[in-house]
Amino acid sequence: MSSARSIGSFTVWDYVVFAAMLLISAVIGIYYAFAGGGQQTSKDFLMGGRSMSAVPVALSLTASFMSAVTVLGTPSEVYRFGAMFTVFAFTYALVVLVSAEIFLPVFYRLGITSTYEYLELRFNKVVRLLGTILFIIQTVLYTGIVIYAPALALNQVTGFDLWGAVVATGIVCTFYCTLGGLKAVVWTDVFQVGIMVAGFSSVIIRAVVVQGGIGPILNDSYYGGRLNFWDFNPNPLQRHSFWTIIIGGTFTWTGIYGVNQSQVQRYIACKTRFHAKMSLFVNLLGLWAILACAVLCGLALFSIYKDCDPWTAKLVSAPDQLMPYLVLDILQDYPGLPGLFVACAYSGTLSTVSSSINALAAVTVEDLIKPYFKSLNEKKLSWISKGMSLLYGVVCIAMAALASLMGALLQAALSIFGMVGGPLLGLFSLGILFPFANSIGAIVGLLAGFIISLWVGIGAQLYPPLPERSLPLNLSTAGCIINDTSNWTSSTPNPVTTSMQNENNGRTALADNWYSLSYLYFSTIGTLFAVAIGVIVSLLTGGAKQNVNRDCLISKQDFSCNIFTWSKDDKMEKIEVLKWNPYPVTDHGTDNPAFNHVEMDFKEKKGKANGVHI
Repeated sequence: MSSARSIGSFTVWDYVVFAAMLLISAVIGIYYAFAGGGQQTSKDFLMGGRSMSAVPVALSLTASFMSAVTVLGTPSEVYRFGAMFTVFAFTYALVVLVSAEIFLPVFYRLGITSTYEYLELRFNKVVRLLGTILFIIQTVLYTGIVIYAPALALNQVTGFDLWGAVVATGIVCTFYCTLGGLKAVVWTDVFQVGIMVAGFSSVIIRAVVVQGGIGPILNDSYYGGRLNFWDFNPNPLQRHSFWTIIIGGTFTWTGIYGVNQSQVQRYIACKTRFHAKMSLFVNLLGLWAILACAVLCGLALFSIYKDCDPWTAKLVSAPDQLMPYLVLDILQDYPGLPGLFVACAYSGTLSTVSSSINALAAVTVEDLIKPYFKSLNEKKLSWISKGMSLLYGVVCIAMAALASLMGALLQAALSIFGMVGGPLLGLFSLGILFPFANSIGAIVGLLAGFIISLWVGIGAQLYPPLPERSLPLNLSTAGCIINDTSNWTSSTPNPVTTSMQNENNGRTALADNWYSLSYLYFSTIGTLFAVAIGVIVSLLTGGAKQNVNRDCLISKQDFSCNIFTWSKDDKMEKIEVLKWNPYPVTDHGTDNPAFNHVEMDFKEKKGKANGVHI
């Protein structure tokens, strides 16, 4: 397998598998457009009636988080830089813990639809408007990348027109999202996460068979330097190390899980706060499973092509096309399986883009329309929500053109989230953690964090870090025997040649230091600057003298240790602990009558606690 050879192509069965995935996704959207009387109100459309349970929401969070950027980008990352990416498993755990214990309780208690409603409740309308605009910019840019990624895969493995694939992705996402709202998004995600695992598994199983077991894959990876899990170099200029992944990664992903509308909208749509928290912790298991699959695919990719790198040999034109190339190489004798993998990449895109479209519609309706057009009834708002979904679907397709101009997809995606998500995370952290933070401090802090992260982020795009910062591992073409590369030739220069050219480009000290900061620290810098400047300005402008609604702040009652009531002197309370009762503290702002009785029943039981058996 080390030498280049002719690879397969799509067969009828591959198209059948791929089309079946699209069809099922569309049918789910149609079903939820009419089930239970359809989407009668904007709350039904945007929040699923606040009646979702933990497991489907958890799978939905996993599916939208692990997009086609993960399916294509992470194996390529491991292939080129090694398995240090596995350290993100610790980062995911920290992110889920912080999101569940700090941000979720406040958002859920307030019963909001858009996370940016919180900014008006805590600060004022100007802060809310600034946060909304930044979110829309961030999400549209990121969604463009997510649409473009699987189009690359389709173009690589089938020859299907690149922009035809981009338009097809956007149309399918927009179709079922516009019809079925949040419930359609969640349940298509549940289906699609299964497709993602199946696609990864087919590649891993076949690679293990081809290489004669998992042992040779790990052995090749070890001697090829790919099992480099632990690098404790504290230098913030190094692209990936234990510290950049743990510290920078935690800030980056918390900006997504903790305050980003696309994720928050799902778990605050759960029917109880307990279900909301459980959805995050169950989702962590899904994140670990997908990460393990992606890393194993990357190691298998190296083991198979250790002597003939398809990228250096110009058999593919970009690192993100390595996985589709591998799939058509090792699965060409199994009709339908290449289609399953492309469906896997496409599923990641559908789930992420549909979540983004639904979140964009929610933010636009709640933050830009409802506050200024108070005469609109729920029926009209429902139709406006659907219209916004359709509009943003078209906008995201157009933004995919920008993604085609960016570099490696994984890093580009995380860079965008870092540059915009970091300052937003700092803004929400100011509101929730600092009672003395005021609106002036919030605005100045947000703008300061955004400017600093934008400065370093754009600089990094213009002056990519040198190889000694990114530490790419050796790739060999010594074993290549190229038979027919007519379909795979590219004008992309040899990576080694490109690196040498970069070294001779007369870079400034600013480029070699400030712009060479690890892309994972973009979010960290934005967050810390926003918080630090916000705190200072708030104190200087009388923030310590203001009165703040305590519901907008984190309290000791919000942590998991307080989910269960415990009293040494009360056997009744012990019984409630064992029954996992999720309501020791009343959650305010909930507007779903379907579960109001849960809170009422709990209050009645608390009032009759002495000597009463449940």
